[in-house]
Amino acid sequence: MTSLSESLISLLQDFTHNKNIKKGRCLHAKIIKTGLRFPFVANSLVNLYLKCGSLNEAKLQFEEIQIKDVVSWNCIITGCSKQGLPGSSLALELFYQMRKEDTSPNSFTLAGVFTSASNLSSASVGKQAHCLSIKTPNCSDVFVGSSLLNMYCKSGLVCDARKVFEEMPEKNFVSWASMISGYASVRNAVEALELFKLMRLEEEEQGLNEFVFTSVLSSLSSPELVENGRQIHCLGIKVGMLSFVSVGNALVTMYAKCENLDCALDIFESLSDKNSITWSAMITGYAQSGDSSMALQYFSKMQLTGFRPSEFTLVGILNACSDVTAIREGKQVHCYLAKLGFESHLYIRTALINMYAKCGVINDAWKCFDQLQEPNAALWSSMIGGYVQNGANEEALSLYGRMQMKDILPSESTMGSVLKACSVLAALEQGKQIHARTIKHGLDLEVSIGGALLTMYAKCGNVDDSKLVFRRMRERTVVSWNAMINGLSENGHGHEALQLFEEMKLNGTKPDNVTFVNILSACSHLGLVDKGWCYFKSMVDDFGIEPELEHFGCMVDLLGRCGKLQEAKIFIESASIDHEQRLWHILLGSCRKYRNFEIGVYAGEKLMELGSKESSVYILVSNMYADEGKWEDMKRIRELMRLRGIHKKPGYSWI
Repeated sequence: MTSLSESLISLLQDFTHNKNIKKGRCLHAKIIKTGLRFPFVANSLVNLYLKCGSLNEAKLQFEEIQIKDVVSWNCIITGCSKQGLPGSSLALELFYQMRKEDTSPNSFTLAGVFTSASNLSSASVGKQAHCLSIKTPNCSDVFVGSSLLNMYCKSGLVCDARKVFEEMPEKNFVSWASMISGYASVRNAVEALELFKLMRLEEEEQGLNEFVFTSVLSSLSSPELVENGRQIHCLGIKVGMLSFVSVGNALVTMYAKCENLDCALDIFESLSDKNSITWSAMITGYAQSGDSSMALQYFSKMQLTGFRPSEFTLVGILNACSDVTAIREGKQVHCYLAKLGFESHLYIRTALINMYAKCGVINDAWKCFDQLQEPNAALWSSMIGGYVQNGANEEALSLYGRMQMKDILPSESTMGSVLKACSVLAALEQGKQIHARTIKHGLDLEVSIGGALLTMYAKCGNVDDSKLVFRRMRERTVVSWNAMINGLSENGHGHEALQLFEEMKLNGTKPDNVTFVNILSACSHLGLVDKGWCYFKSMVDDFGIEPELEHFGCMVDLLGRCGKLQEAKIFIESASIDHEQRLWHILLGSCRKYRNFEIGVYAGEKLMELGSKESSVYILVSNMYADEGKWEDMKRIRELMRLRGIHKKPGYSWI
């Protein structure tokens, strides 16, 4: 190698490191002029253009190389694999071309292919390359193994990833972190924690680094795992990991997801080195916990400190605006993100549609959707869900029809929303067609789809098909049991609903407050007062569930339906909950049915005393007084009605 070529290589490396493509192009021109076309110079030029993000120029330079060796191929394939989706597609094309030209790959080539396959979530390509790596000599090193492991994890094939992990002759911290992160991606915290413990036994302290800590912390996302998070937090302090901002960010996120915002805030305040991810973690934590006002406050503080929000920060703050129906703040955030150039991002656009839909501004949600020429499945799903949330069920079904015409595959979320629309409209035939579509698209009876299907059939009065769907579900959560119990109760199968509740307990599924609303409602329709009392007391005694207004309402309804009006009156007056007027409303309706003047008037007077604005209350009580011939009291009620400006609403014919 001449001194000139050495100096050119040195300059190329310097420009590549600084990503100075302008000076790199000038140097490229000088190389062409001097005629130095050595392979190592050409490879360095390819590397320069790739590092500067210029794929086309890198490919053109690569094609000019007359004799391409494995180093040339590795340079372009590995460089392209690091460029995200466009580069990964090109990397795989080049790999196929390399194979056609009978150039044997090595470990660096295959590592680049595995990275490209993981970027594209192409498990089939990754598996083919895996087979090739087994047949290729010297491709069983830790570098290739870690790339293969990462590919399987990112493709959601965690079981295959674990097999690769177990067969690796040598493991490094990247291997451990990738495998733990794989379990975190499928929300398998138990396996992630077990693997973390195993790593500590096998690698001792040398395997502990910031990547391993952030991986295991990302797997902890529910309140029952917060103690495990605290233990890892303590270990992080012990080995000095809190000096890494990524570990601090992971701790803030972990505590926020585990619904321990006080600890999340303590970590946030203690971090001397914060970045936009730190602020995003805190803002998203408040938004997800329902404390939207604090999320908005911290977003404002973030702006004051000079940090530029990422798309993830903006998604979190848009969700916060959805929760408080803060449409004014939501529109301000929309303007701000448009100014920053984020408006076309998929996650942002989806969050905008959700925000406008949840705030009831469905026209603006539609504008966000309609502005895109080719919206993808996620955006279609958001728009359909927005229509359903706002009661525009016919529009939701119409939009789903348009989605089908464009041959866009629906997701579970899409089908759940469409089935909900069918439930509200009692559109059984359309519901059956959509059921057939879920089978055609390979959507199993998972919790979301199965629950939506059985609810749809129950709402349409088809209890047999509802039960069939329920029995075929492989996994049933408390939501699934609640939907089936409610479906049976609403369709006059109260005894079956109570039997299913007993089966639910035997199955080991713990009931929640919604379960007891359904059970008490079933008892009310069946007139089972004693059983109703047993279930009401069982809520607190056996399951530690404090009765809410709906449960008290069900008990008053049960007692009223069975004519136990005095018992219902005593129960309301002893109720330990602020029920405002609802319980007296229920009792008044029962008194009308049984023509009980004394308790009916008492309930009516209570309602008027509490300032009820319902015209039906005043009319009913005045009619009761009239039936008893108490004309002065009747006049008093009519006068009170006039003074309060309450008018009887006129009846309308449904026709």
